[in-house]
Amino acid sequence: MLHQTGDLRSRTFQFARRISRVFEALPRKRLANIYGVQLVRSANSVAANYREAQRARSKAEHFSKLGDCLREADETLYWLEAIEADALLSAVRLSEIKDECGQLVAIFVTLLKKR
Repeated sequence: MLHQTGDLRSRTFQFARRISRVFEALPRKRLANIYGVQLVRSANSVAANYREAQRARSKAEHFSKLGDCLREADETLYWLEAIEADALLSAVRLSEIKDECGQLVAIFVTLLKKR
């Protein structure tokens, strides 16, 4: 049931850490704080749910947690896009982390299709 390359646990954890740095770079504005808190919550949920998927007691539970990972990764991408759209951080500043988030979404979609 584990991801074959074995690096997804570390990758999702590092992704959440990078998102924390994005949060710290946001301007000290009310809107930025609202978006930022949601961003950090959803990104850390990706990593936490992946850890839970690895410890699943059944295939059904494993795929349920992978679905949670996909939903949270997609939500994270939404918050990154909102931050960019409202000019809280530049597209250049967000491009790499948005790309990583998109890759995670694609990975989780692929894993879920392997059912």
